[in-house]
Formats: sequence, structure tokens, C-alpha cells
Amino acid sequence: MKTLDQLLEDSLDYDRSLQLSPNTIEAVGYVRKIFIDWLKNTYGVTTADQLRLSHLEAWQKYLPNKLTEKGLPIVARTINRYISVSRTYIKYLARHGYVPQSFLDCLAHVKEPVVLPTSVLTHEQVRQVLATIPTHRSIGFRNRTMLELLYSTGIRASELVRINVTDVDLVHGTVRVMGKGNRERMAPIGKTALRVLESYLRAVRPYLLRDPAEPAMFIAWGKRLPYTSVLRIVHQYADKLGFKVAVTPHTFRRSYTTELIRNGANIYHVKELLGHENLQTLKHYARLNIGDLQQTHARCHPREREDLADGPQQMGSQTESLQTATGANGDQAESKPVQREAKS
Repeated sequence: MKTLDQLLEDSLDYDRSLQLSPNTIEAVGYVRKIFIDWLKNTYGVTTADQLRLSHLEAWQKYLPNKLTEKGLPIVARTINRYISVSRTYIKYLARHGYVPQSFLDCLAHVKEPVVLPTSVLTHEQVRQVLATIPTHRSIGFRNRTMLELLYSTGIRASELVRINVTDVDLVHGTVRVMGKGNRERMAPIGKTALRVLESYLRAVRPYLLRDPAEPAMFIAWGKRLPYTSVLRIVHQYADKLGFKVAVTPHTFRRSYTTELIRNGANIYHVKELLGHENLQTLKHYARLNIGDLQQTHARCHPREREDLADGPQQMGSQTESLQTATGANGDQAESKPVQREAKS
């Protein structure tokens, strides 16, 4: 009988056969390993034949109480990710006859609250981040180019590090991006980011290369820059500014999307620019503040759009008349009984 750890490797091999991206495989394997280790440490379960419905029900109850590295409860969205990954593992076991199919019914997603994303910067705040990056050295210029590209295109950090030199079209101002599920798309590059990128390609990248055959756009130690380095670089420059929001590479994507929607971009175009399959996912990126809502209300509500000739002026004069009348006869009017009209 294979152990759950051995079946984990088998399930990941199956996922690879579906041509899932390496990042997805790594993320799925990480969560499944947490699930398997929890079963082993909590109940001593190491093989599929030892797995019971009660174990899965306990896993469902355990997740809302699971803490992050900072000691905080994990959010509903993370709980659902753990549930989804656990379910796909159980589904793989059930498909191969290791566990009953009914085990899948024990794991259910929790309700996610509808909240506005907090990790969003204004355009001015993004400019502040970019301005803190010294560009007199090659590493600084490379870092500035990466963040300019993140904000100009709205691409993910994982997509950024996968860009090759041949993916960029400086003439037409576009970059070919390989997104989730190996879906390819073209992203337009803004004029500012394009100028910086062109300078990087011609004057900076050659000094970072060790192997002329290296295809990667962004280089570290002569090789393709790893994803973790992008995280470190963003924190390096953003943390010193003391923003109230936590700034990550994904913050640039959210800020990009928020600015597009706030300035009237077609939401279907935004979906294509981001590489999303449907519009539902945009709710996690687009943020409206009360100022946006007030402007929409003033622009769209019929009462706000009316050109009332007797509006503020007449209402003001009526108010003054009422105040005068109340001041002169207020006590009498308040104490005077209402005379009922006699019935005929």
C-alpha cells in the first residue's frame, strides 16, 4: 500500500500531464503536503486505507482556526483554496479506488465576505515608489524597469519574470505574456515604461549578462531573475515610504486595474488586459471610494441632473419666509387648535 506522501507525488505527476504551470504545481503540492502532514500528526494516518470521513470533517473544522506565520487566522479565501486543493487530492484517490467517492461530500467551501481590496496605491503613491529607486547603477535601473512594467501593463509578477527579450515589440509597444494555464496574451506598454524598457535593453541588460544566449528579459547573477526576488525588490523600496497598506508586486496590478476602471475603461477590455477568463474576478481588483460613488450619483441621478431654475435660490427664500413667520407667530401657531371644517 502506497503512503499518502507517495500518492501525493503521483497526483502531482497527473497534474503535470494536464500541462498545469510549474507555479500551480508547486502551490498545489505545498497545500496537499500540509493536509497530509496534518493527518499524520493529528491522527497518525499515513495511508489512504486509514482515512475516514471523520478525519475530513475534522480538517474542515480545523482550517478556520489555522493561523498564519504572524499568528492571525487565515481568511475565507485561503480556506477555500485549501479546501479546493484537498478535494482534488481526494478526488484523485477516489478515481484510483483508494477511497470512496462519498469522501468528496465532506469538504465544502465557506462563504467569502465581499470586501474591498486594501492593497491599492494611488497614482501619486506609485510615483513615489518609482522615484525612490536609484537608477545610476545597473541593478537599480533594472529594478525601476520591472516596476514600471508591472504598473504600465498590470501583469503578474510571475508573468514578469517569464518574459523573454523576444517577447517585447518596441516598435508597436507590446509584450507577449504567458499567463495562468499557459494562456498567451499581448499587453500594451505605456510610453513612459516603453522608454525605460528600451534604455534597459540597450544600455543596462548587456552588463548583467554572463551568457549571451540567455533569453530572459530580467537578469540576476547572469540568469533569469527568480520570482522571490521581485517580492524582495518591491518591499525594499515600498516599505521605507511607510504606506498604511501592505505593498506587494500584486499591488501594482490592483492599482493599474483601479485606475483604468476609475477613468472609464471598458470593463471587458480590462478583463482582456488582465488575462481573466470572466468578469467575476475583477471584483477582487477594482476599488471604488466614496468620492467615486458621489461623482457617479451626481452624474447619473435624475434629481441631480435637473437644472432647477427655482432650486437653491427659491428654496433659500422660502426658508427665510418660514423662519420669519415662525419667529413672529410661532408660539401662537403652535398653540392654536386646528379648526375642523363643519360637515354639510
